[in-house]
Amino acid sequence: MEQNDIAVGLDIGTTKIVAMIGRKNEYGKVEIIGIGKSKSLGVHRGVVNNITQTIQSIQQAIQEAEADSGLKISEVVVGIAGQHIRSLQHSDYITRPNPEEVIDADDIYTLCNQVHKLVMLPGEEIIHVLPQEFKVDGQAEIKEPIGMYGGRLEANFHVVVGQVSSIRNIGRCVKSAGLELSAVTLEPLASANAVLSQEEKEAGVALIDIGGGTTDLAIFKDGIIRHTAVIPFGGNVITEDIKEGCSIIEKQAELLKIKFGSAWPGENKDNEIVSIPGLRGREPKEITLKNLSKIIHARVVEIIEQVYLEIKNYGHDEQKKKLIAGLVLTGGGAQLKHLKQLAEYITGMDTRIGYPNEHLAGTNDTETTSPVYATAVGLVMNSLEKSKTRYQEEAVLSDKSPVEGGEKREETGELTGDTEQEEQTSKKVARKSIFDKWAEKFKDFLDNAE
Repeated sequence: MEQNDIAVGLDIGTTKIVAMIGRKNEYGKVEIIGIGKSKSLGVHRGVVNNITQTIQSIQQAIQEAEADSGLKISEVVVGIAGQHIRSLQHSDYITRPNPEEVIDADDIYTLCNQVHKLVMLPGEEIIHVLPQEFKVDGQAEIKEPIGMYGGRLEANFHVVVGQVSSIRNIGRCVKSAGLELSAVTLEPLASANAVLSQEEKEAGVALIDIGGGTTDLAIFKDGIIRHTAVIPFGGNVITEDIKEGCSIIEKQAELLKIKFGSAWPGENKDNEIVSIPGLRGREPKEITLKNLSKIIHARVVEIIEQVYLEIKNYGHDEQKKKLIAGLVLTGGGAQLKHLKQLAEYITGMDTRIGYPNEHLAGTNDTETTSPVYATAVGLVMNSLEKSKTRYQEEAVLSDKSPVEGGEKREETGELTGDTEQEEQTSKKVARKSIFDKWAEKFKDFLDNAE
């Protein structure tokens, strides 16, 4: 199997690093053929703060995935999150040189490229430019302008911005671990791809990915991404609070949270007690489950309220922007007992727990469909999609010689069916080279970072 057929997602999280290898089966579903994970050392709140340790953790996860699948990994798609991520709305337009021709992918590419040139704050860089809806000659709410006539093409964009230094550090870690970085994707977008169905994205839904260090949010409505945010705390602050509140060590706090934790204090009776062994000859500690869930409850309420604030900022209260499908909780933190009920209680919105099995083949084991792996599965899917479009374009290129089409067109000034096809091919060549240029630019940027 070549690297062309498979994709590798690398989820560099605060608590764990996951390397996941996947491929598309004949039914178009994603099959996970290898998975490796290691404890993440050197990442704090989604941002790398110790390069050496992060490199070791990445190598360990990659080796495990390679051993699991029997394949050698050369390039990966990396997810990026962290408290430095922010998103903004921007609208831009281009005036097309020839309104007599229909709008094609190149025009959209030119428009997106223009947004990439936006001047950001010092030290920031644009990660994604996502078109929301288009206007052609003032006609609004167009989802897909390709094939239409028009002189002025404008669009509203959702622009995701991150810190250059953080992105470079991640690139540096991946490179030093002996891997090629093929793309960087925003983690909430990856998780959303893995967990949400198209119907939910149409109806309006907020995906909340509760990780160890950060809680990521992505809001969709009418099938389009409308808002993204990264809230700088997640499951780890709950553990931290249990550790402080009960005066125990972190490992015990984490176990307590997983085994006995609940986000709803009313559940536990007063007489339910857990005994925790003391450190080195000290007396064991007794902790009531009611107190434990009170500590957890206080923190979880804070996380959900922060998320709800972001949802309100997006404009959930307006009738047109209402999120009919409610909330979907995923990530490791989504496994907390009674979290769904608490989220429903605070926000008044329908809630479900999101498992990344939306696009996975049925053969995958239950481990891969745990909410913990939502981001990794999403990264694999994104990578497979990208390589699919790349190889389609390459296939088209190898079939025809593009030059004739362009020349014929100029000589005669008329279009036969054949020429039209050839012209499309020449456009593909241009677009392919633009894509390559962009990828090269990104690679240079990372190389210079070293």
